[in-house]
Parts: sequence; structure tokens; C-alpha cells
Amino acid sequence: MPVSLASPDAKQPRTDRGRKTRRAILDAARSEFGERGFHDASISGITRRAGVALGSFYTYFDSKDALFRALVRDMSDQVRDHVAPVLVSAPDQLAAEQAGLRAFIEFVRGHKEIYRIIDEAEFVDPQSFRDHYQTTADRIAHRLRAAAVRGEVRGDHADVYAWAIMGMNVFLGLRYGVWGDELTPEEIAGAVATLLRAGLSGD
Repeated sequence: MPVSLASPDAKQPRTDRGRKTRRAILDAARSEFGERGFHDASISGITRRAGVALGSFYTYFDSKDALFRALVRDMSDQVRDHVAPVLVSAPDQLAAEQAGLRAFIEFVRGHKEIYRIIDEAEFVDPQSFRDHYQTTADRIAHRLRAAAVRGEVRGDHADVYAWAIMGMNVFLGLRYGVWGDELTPEEIAGAVATLLRAGLSGD
């Protein structure tokens, strides 16, 4: 079962206006934390970016730490939601992993701050950091087990394969999503698909 990343400190809004305000604060926090880092970021800077009153912040979050935890969960959910549609439309699991990597790199190129935020979580809130990766790996392992039942992939060591696939995706996103863009997401995902289908031996 995936680990829950829900933050007990986040106060969930009950109205559309409240949801829009909370969304604005999260988006502003993504920019503030992404540009300045957790320790230099400020609540006042976040509320200025969001265009909301300082008091509105405390309607939805108890502290900067609580907002950071909620943001890590939110960004993890955004990646999931961006990738999910291409996974369900793929003809088989290896094609799904190829499409998922392509979509992930596309997401990273538009949200480069995700790497700084997730990396900082290791020190700011280690549980959020671990939960982010554990939940992602659990989703991949679940897909691999279902695909093994369908006879599309081998059925042993799904957890190991899930962490290996996630590790590739994370560092490919860093290399070709944050550091450079000389290859298209299609080229990168295609190369990895060949690796997954044929292995390094090419047999």
C-alpha cells in the first residue's frame, strides 16, 4: 500500500474560494522555495507572491514547515496526475513506462524547482522525502505486478525493478529536464525503452 503523505497540519478548505486561495499559496510556495530554498524563504514572501493577506496563510497552514510538507505532497500528486493519463492509454506495460518517462521529463522541464524542493525535503522533513519516493516506487511496483499477471513482464522482484526504474527516471529528469535539453523527451524515453526491452547485452 502506498504511504500516505497527507499533512495533518494542512487545513483543508471547504469552499471554491478557499480552494483557490490555498492553491495560490501552494503555487507561490513552489516559486519561493524553488528560488530561495526553505530556510531563506519567508511566509511574507509567499503571501506576496500569492497576492493574499498574511492572515489567509494561517487559515490553511500552521507554519512554514506545514506548508513545505503540503507542497512536497502536492508536487508528488502533480507528477502522478500528469503521468497517469499516458499510462492507462499505453498498449502494454513497457510502452506505459516509456510514455510515463516522456511525460515526466516534459513535466520537469516546466517545473524545474521540483528537484530543489524534493532534495531539501531530505533535511527539512525526512519523512516527506522518504514518503515521496516510497509512494512513487509503490505505484510502479503495483503496475509491474499487474503487468506480470498479464504476461507482459517478468514476475520476480517487482519492488527492486520499481526502484531501479524510478532511479533511472529521477536522474534522467535531472540530466535532461533540469541540466540540459539537447535530447527530446521522446528520444530519451525511446532509449530507455530499448534498455528495458533488450537489456544492456542486447540479446
